Amino acid sequence: MKVAVLAGDGIGKEVTAEALKVLQAVVPKSAELEVSHAPIGGAGVVAAGDPLPAATLELARKSDAILFGAAGEPGDEKIPFDMRPGASLLRLRKALGLFANYRPAFLFPELADASSLKREIVDGLDIVILRELTGDLYFGEPRGVTIEGGERVGINTMRYTESEVRRIVHAAFRLAQTRNRKVCSVDKANVLETMQLWREVATEVGAEYPDVELTHAFVDAAAMMLMRNPRQFDVIVTGNVFGDILSDAAAMLTGSIGMLPSASLGSSRFGLYEPVHGTAPDIAGKDIANPLAAILSVEMMMRLSFDLPEAATRIRRAVGAVLAYGYRTADIYQPGTKKVGTREMGEAVLAALG
Repeated sequence: MKVAVLAGDGIGKEVTAEALKVLQAVVPKSAELEVSHAPIGGAGVVAAGDPLPAATLELARKSDAILFGAAGEPGDEKIPFDMRPGASLLRLRKALGLFANYRPAFLFPELADASSLKREIVDGLDIVILRELTGDLYFGEPRGVTIEGGERVGINTMRYTESEVRRIVHAAFRLAQTRNRKVCSVDKANVLETMQLWREVATEVGAEYPDVELTHAFVDAAAMMLMRNPRQFDVIVTGNVFGDILSDAAAMLTGSIGMLPSASLGSSRFGLYEPVHGTAPDIAGKDIANPLAAILSVEMMMRLSFDLPEAATRIRRAVGAVLAYGYRTADIYQPGTKKVGTREMGEAVLAALG
């Protein structure tokens, strides 16, 4: 079991340290775990003059899974794209062919009152947003800022091929077959030709899965429905940009973005696992970041890359137990609970593993 640990920047380093402890604790004694560390993001620039050093990419290619922290620094947008610390993750996903981003949004019962929505709306929430990860506006060409008619013009290109849409929608239906057999494809087909193609292909793929219900929703309506009645969804499949936005909005259903893990996979069991919260430079180094999303990302790694459901179940139960004990980091703290820091929360999860 070769795991590349790319902690990156900001709170990525802090939460990854706690997740790594959990990973090492749950791996069966019969397995041989090999952990290697490499810099990425701002740390990559410092180490090698590149946010995604060649040695880091090579290590990632030779690994069975990647445990990723976060990458990016304030002022990223002022730097050429390929040299932005925050763009290192996009480059890594593209280089490794990780086109499917699984973002589960599930609610631990103990955090129902931490959600920004009423308990009766979010209680029992368990959905997955499946985001296409290597196309769309983030990668389409042409892109950039040019001068036209004496003024600056910003250009980004929304682009999807039929095969790109087909493979992510197939992944959504296969996932739904293991869950509640419902797929909602989210697009903006009423105004965007790219999304018209998306809907056409999604409909064609859906016909191959008669045991799964397919519905369609425009992204603005889907955002409203997530806030109004999120439990109507099972698997949501959508493009890169829409998935980025909707999954962060779904974070608040669970109590905090600090609770959301994710997995990015391609056509094999190899995957990249990361919390979705980013670097949060305003709280970096203060021992107050929530490590649970990073720890739950290890749970996903156990299930999806290493086929160790027992280890994954131990992690999920340990996190639930810690929350039941009343431990809370600042982002999910409520009066009557015990506020703890990053390291103490990580140690509590380790203790709950038994």
